Amino acid sequence: MRTVEKSYGGCAQRWDAVAAGAPHFANPPTVIVMVGLPARGKTYMSKKLTRYLNWIGMPTKVFNVGEYRREAVKNYSSYDFFKPDNECAVKIRQQCALAALRDVKSYLKDEGGQVAVFDATNTTRERRDMILQFGGENDFKIFFIESVCDDPSVIASNIMEVKVSCPDYRDCNKTDAMLDFQRRIECYKTSYQPLDPDQHDRDLSFIQVIDVGRRFLVNQIQDHIQSKIVYYLMNIHVQPRTIYLCRHGESTDNLEGRLGGDAGLSLRGKQFSSALARFVEEEQQPTGLKVWTSQLCRSIQTAEHLGVPYEQWKALNEIDAGMCEEMTYNEMKEKFPEEFALRDEDKYYYRYPAGESYQDLVQRVEPVIMDLERQENVLVICHQAVMRCLLAYFLDKSAEEMPYLKCPLHTVLKLTPVAYGCKVESISLNVEAVNTHRDRPEEVRWGPGSLIRRNSVTPLTSPESNIKKPRIDDLDEAPIQELPPGPDLSHWNLVCRSSSALTFPQPSSLLLLSPQSSRRSTLTHADSC
Repeated sequence: MRTVEKSYGGCAQRWDAVAAGAPHFANPPTVIVMVGLPARGKTYMSKKLTRYLNWIGMPTKVFNVGEYRREAVKNYSSYDFFKPDNECAVKIRQQCALAALRDVKSYLKDEGGQVAVFDATNTTRERRDMILQFGGENDFKIFFIESVCDDPSVIASNIMEVKVSCPDYRDCNKTDAMLDFQRRIECYKTSYQPLDPDQHDRDLSFIQVIDVGRRFLVNQIQDHIQSKIVYYLMNIHVQPRTIYLCRHGESTDNLEGRLGGDAGLSLRGKQFSSALARFVEEEQQPTGLKVWTSQLCRSIQTAEHLGVPYEQWKALNEIDAGMCEEMTYNEMKEKFPEEFALRDEDKYYYRYPAGESYQDLVQRVEPVIMDLERQENVLVICHQAVMRCLLAYFLDKSAEEMPYLKCPLHTVLKLTPVAYGCKVESISLNVEAVNTHRDRPEEVRWGPGSLIRRNSVTPLTSPESNIKKPRIDDLDEAPIQELPPGPDLSHWNLVCRSSSALTFPQPSSLLLLSPQSSRRSTLTHADSC
């Protein structure tokens, strides 16, 4: 296979000429394997972790073996199906696990996936050894997440909140469902072999989450993805809480339709600030409510009427519009018509000249998400693009949807985690404001743009394929330079510091990268908060 390199604006990306734009990952794909008895929060963690990894740009998908089993056995009768001596049922469950693993292989090898979450009990060493063999045969890294919990109140709560309403118990009353599920757990206990960090499993990569995050045991972390998974799991909790998201009050720049800037509040913006203080008071100011703002004037002024301490975050500042700061859209279109067209074609990956993209913004606000996951009740007063990023995380919205989420001025979004979902209330505070939302142009498709700015070569997902592709139209549009003989770097992504580095004069010239009444509207999102 011929390896080529192409340079844009002093940057270079490494591609296999026959790979049709498929990227080269320095690390092999990862299979996350859940381990633990039923009702220990495995599916909750699976969904939450998948949402996070997708949000930061790692294509991830959950494969829940229970769904395969329900597809194979349409009518669930009782816990007898899970008895270890029920040979017929054991064979069916094994076949379902193998079917799920086949789909994992297809997702990671053919569909551009980078992480797959294998969500099942996986309570025996025999099952886990089979998964390890599967990973070795396909060059997948295996990372185990075991949830260990012996707290009866937590287990009972999980059963009542989630399990009794699952499809297995659709036509069953809650008391009978609770009893049957408890007996199902007893069936698994007879063959449960926990991960053994001292002997049998000492060389495996895993984390044990003990008593819903009271303690953690981490073993043999091997790469960046595994370290991010561990860090994320150590920050989440399941305590009841409420997160309020809102934008600053209307600013004088909003009235003029200007991007960015650091203007103060308009008259109506100040009215919203007062209305927000009344709203918080009417909500009976949730216990220990924290208030976070950006470091921009309009966000700080909005918080001043609340009468509570507030914390300023630079990470919550509005997206940096670079050379387009404080321009109107019409001014941007007139002065930078190509940039205006680029932004319409690809709003998530588009980067303002000397500014930021939504992709950059996600990386900037990731620490905010981590801190939000640690907190209980928080009010975040931020900006339109930042609020879209935060909302996309909590509602599991794609990169395509994120830049067009509606976050109107003078409206509070109240997010409440519920089981595998997130209850969202949109609350208008009855203060008029300009509409700053700009709909996505209908003629624009999600995919590589027809124009490229030379200093913005970024990855992109096309709707025609789940394979990640570069933000270029065609590798044949510009001359392709063959790499001269050099060290074997086939397992690295190469990014050259300058175009002169393409000649490989010195190995040091390369940077090696491893990869109008108070109105509330309510909806419940399907995935976990």
